[in-house]
Amino acid sequence: MKKVILIIITILTSSFAIGQEISGQWNGLLKVPGAQLRIVANISRTETGYVSTMDSPDQKVKGIPVATTTFENSILKLEIPAINGSYTGILNKDNIIVGKLTQNGQSFDLNLSKESISEQVYARPQEPKKPYPYYTEDVKFVNKTANITLAGTLSLPKKEGNFPAVILITGSSAQNRDEEVLGHKPFLVISDYLTKKGIAVLRLDDRGVGESTGNFSTSTTVDFASDIQAGLDYLKTRNEINKKKLGLIGHSEGGLIAPMVAGNSKDISFIVLLAGPGLRGDKILLLQNELIKRQSGMPEVEIQKEKEIFKGAYDLIIASNVNDGSLKNNISSYLKTQYNDSSKDADVELLTAQVTNTWWYNFIKLDPVPFLKKVKCPVLALNGSKDLQVPAEVNLEAIKKTLLDSGNKKVTTKVLPNLNHLFQECQTGLPTEYKTIEQTFSPIALEEISSWLLIQTK
Repeated sequence: MKKVILIIITILTSSFAIGQEISGQWNGLLKVPGAQLRIVANISRTETGYVSTMDSPDQKVKGIPVATTTFENSILKLEIPAINGSYTGILNKDNIIVGKLTQNGQSFDLNLSKESISEQVYARPQEPKKPYPYYTEDVKFVNKTANITLAGTLSLPKKEGNFPAVILITGSSAQNRDEEVLGHKPFLVISDYLTKKGIAVLRLDDRGVGESTGNFSTSTTVDFASDIQAGLDYLKTRNEINKKKLGLIGHSEGGLIAPMVAGNSKDISFIVLLAGPGLRGDKILLLQNELIKRQSGMPEVEIQKEKEIFKGAYDLIIASNVNDGSLKNNISSYLKTQYNDSSKDADVELLTAQVTNTWWYNFIKLDPVPFLKKVKCPVLALNGSKDLQVPAEVNLEAIKKTLLDSGNKKVTTKVLPNLNHLFQECQTGLPTEYKTIEQTFSPIALEEISSWLLIQTK
C-alpha cells in the first residue's frame, strides 16, 4: 500500500512540474534597507533551455544581462554577474516563485509572480501647489558661448519691484529645473521657500533637458558652468533684479559649479554650497562607493578590494592627457587583469565605457581647490551628517581650509545632523532610502539657508 501511495505522489509531482511554465515576465518587490524596489525577470525559452534579463524599474535600469538561466524540478536559478549576484527560487502550486536574491554576500527575500506590481506613490507634503502667493515666469535665454537656448522659471516675490536673486544649480546627471529625482522636487521647494522670504529665484533645465537645447551627454562640468554664467547675464537684464545682490546656490556638482562661476565674476555677492565637493573627483567617488557599500552591509574585505580596483582605474585617468581609444584599452586590460574572471568581461566593458564617458572622465580629474581659491565673496557650505555621496566632514574641512588659506575669511560651514545627500531627515543615508522618505528638503536646512541669505542681502 505504501508503494502505491508513493507512486501516486511521484506521478502527481511530475505532472505538476511538467505543467509549470516559467517563460514570461515575472514581477517582484525587493525589500532592502530603507527602500523597496520593483524587480522584473524576463524569461524566454530557447531550443536548448532558457535565457533571461532583469529590470529594475525604480532605478530606471532595463535589460540587466543574466549569464545563465536554469529551471529544473521547479527550481529557478539565475546567475547575474552584472550585479555580482544570483537568484534562486522555487515555483509553487500557486504559480509564485519563492526565493532569494543574493548580491555581494547578502541575501534578500524576493518572490516573483506573473501579476504586475504598480509603483508605490509616496506623499510629497512640502511640494507647493498653484496658485503661488508670488509671481512666476517661464523664461528662455541664449548661452552665446555654446549657442544653445536655456529654459527655466523665474520666481519673484512680486511682479514689480527690485529684489535680491539667486540661481539654483543642479547636481550631477540630467536634471530639470526642479532638480526632480525619485518623485521629489527639491528646487521647487527651495524656490518656493526663498521667494516667500523676499528673494527672487531662477532655476533652469540642464542643457538638453526639458525645454533647454544642447547635448547633455557630451557636456562637462565646465560646460554647465557656462550655462550658469549665461543665467547670470540674463538676470542682469531684468529690472526686477538687484544687480548688487546676486548669488548662487549649488547642490552636489552644483556646489562645484558655483565657485567656478563666482571666482571669475565680480557680479556674485555670495554663494551657498549644498553638499558641494571639496576634494578631487576621483577621491569623492572612491569615498562615496566605500561608504555606500559599507552602509549596505558589504563585507569589509570586499569593500577594500573593490576600492583598490577602482583606484587603479581612476589613477590611469588622472595620469592621462587625452580620453582616447588607447586609454579605454588600458583601463579595460587593467580591469580584466584585476578581476581575472572571463565571466566579468561584459561588466568590465560597461565600467570602462562609464569611466571614460565625457562627463565622468572630466569629473574624475576635476579638482575644486583652484576654483575655491578665487572665491572672495561670503560662502555658506552645508552638509548632512549622513551624506554618503559627498561625505560631510572631509569635504567641509577641505572647502573651509582652501577658502581661509586663500584669504577669504567670510566662510561659514555647518554639518546638519541626520540629513542625507538630498538634505532629507533619514535613517541610513543610503540612496535607496531617498524615494521612500516623504520629506523633500529639511525645514532646518531651509531655515539655515534663508537666514544666512537674508543677512547677506540686507
